[in-house]
Amino acid sequence: MSTLKFSIVSLLIGFAIFVVGHALDIGYLFFAGYTILQFVVLSTAWNILGGYCGYVNFGSAAFFALGAYSTVFWYKFFPLPLPFLIVLSGAVCGIVGLGMGYLTLRLRGAFFAIATLAMAVVLQTLIVNWDFVGGSRGAYILRPDSLEIGTFSIHYIEYLFILMLALAVLSLGIARALERSQLGFGFATIRDDELAAEASGVPTLRLKLVATTISGTLMGMAGAPFPYYIGFLQPASAFGLEYGVNSIAMPMIGGTTSWVGPLIGSLLLGTLQQVATVTISSAVNLLIVGLLLVTFVVIAPNGLVGLVEEWLRARRQK
Repeated sequence: MSTLKFSIVSLLIGFAIFVVGHALDIGYLFFAGYTILQFVVLSTAWNILGGYCGYVNFGSAAFFALGAYSTVFWYKFFPLPLPFLIVLSGAVCGIVGLGMGYLTLRLRGAFFAIATLAMAVVLQTLIVNWDFVGGSRGAYILRPDSLEIGTFSIHYIEYLFILMLALAVLSLGIARALERSQLGFGFATIRDDELAAEASGVPTLRLKLVATTISGTLMGMAGAPFPYYIGFLQPASAFGLEYGVNSIAMPMIGGTTSWVGPLIGSLLLGTLQQVATVTISSAVNLLIVGLLLVTFVVIAPNGLVGLVEEWLRARRQK
C-alpha cells in the first residue's frame, strides 16, 4: 500500500471514530483519543532519531514543551488560528532540533543522551524565568466551548481530536515514507555501524541533522495544541516526566526498526494508561510503563514487531 493510500485509510478510520463519538456524545472518547494520538505523534517522532538512527534522545519533553509554549507566546502576542500555531510551533522546534543536532550529534551513545537531557533542563530553566509566557506561575488559555463550522457545531475537544488525528496520520506517513527511502537506508547504516557507514562515504552528520530536524518538528507540532487541551499551562505539566518516558517506552514496546512499532506501542500503552486513569488513578501510569518495559526487555527485546518477525521466520524454516 502506498503512503497516500495508507494516509487516506487512516483518516477514514479516525473519521469513523469521530462520527460514532459525536453521534453518541461520548465526550471522554475524544479526551482519551486526543492523548493517545498525541503519544502516537511523539513516539513516531522519537523513533525517527532513536529507532531509525540509533541515537537515544532524552529531550522529547523539551520539544513537546517548546511547541506548547510557542503557542502560548503567539496567543499572547498575536492570536492566530490553531492550525497556523501548529505550523509555527513545528518550525520553531525544527530549527531548535537542527541546532541541537549540530551541537550534540558529534557525541555518541550515552554522551549524546546526557546532552539531550541537559538541553531539556536548560530549556525548562529558561521557561520558568520567562514571565511573558507565564514563568513559574503558568499561563491560562481561554478557548471556546464549541466551534461553529457553517451550520455544523462541534465541541472544541472534538476539534482538537481532529487536529491531532491529522498530525498522527502526517507523522506516520512521514515515518513510513522515510523507512522506504534512501534517507531511511542511510539511517539504517548509521544505526547498524556508523563508523563503517562513514568509511563507505555515507554523509552521516548530514543525515543525523535531517533526522533531528524532522523529529523536533513533529514533537513541537504534537505539543502545540496542548495549551488549548489543558487550559492552563505550567512548566511542571509541559515538561512532565510522562512525555519523556512514554515517547521512549512506546517505540521500545512496539519495536524501533519499523514505523508500525511506535503506532502499536502507543495504542497499547496509551489505552492501558487511559483505562488505569479511569479505573484506578493516573498515578499508576508510570508504573505500567515500567512493568511493561521490564517485561518486553526480557521477553521481546526487539518489541512486538520483532517478536512477530521472529515467529514468522521460525515458521518459514520448519
